[in-house]
Amino acid sequence: MFIYLTSGTADYMEKLRKKYVPKEQMIVLHGSGNSVLLHETEGKSLFATPRKYEVIDSVNAIEQTGYFVFNNIPVSDDGRPVFEKRFLSRSGAIENEPGFIAYRLLRPIASDTYIVLTQWTGPNSFEAWKNSRAFKEAHSKPDRTTPGVQQQNIFNAASYVTTYSGKLTEDK
Repeated sequence: MFIYLTSGTADYMEKLRKKYVPKEQMIVLHGSGNSVLLHETEGKSLFATPRKYEVIDSVNAIEQTGYFVFNNIPVSDDGRPVFEKRFLSRSGAIENEPGFIAYRLLRPIASDTYIVLTQWTGPNSFEAWKNSRAFKEAHSKPDRTTPGVQQQNIFNAASYVTTYSGKLTEDK
């Protein structure tokens, strides 16, 4: 499974989405200052110049409406196996949080930045998760490296979060 992302104005993203509906499942996400068209598929991208990601872990189907949080994490080439192992062995506590809809771990195809995508019913649900005991436990586990071996820095830069709202739009 792959996710392809392309950015632009809200009107253009909506026109592009309508061009491919109902054959393809695409969602327009509206952020601060830009909009993104998300296309999840087993096939190839329909976009001219997409950001390409392989879905390496997922929970539930992504829905048309909701609050989307992209945790963008730049990872070094050497750090990819370590990063993926950490996320693929996660506890799964997020799935039990009120307001949780879906999750994707996205491996970049042509960049260094992974995306941890979560979808929520709204921003309050996401904030409640960030303030929950489960969040603190999931993010405070010590790294289990081999004793006596220096822990490597697997990150190329600081991570950053982008948020979007997805709204169901009428096809005409």
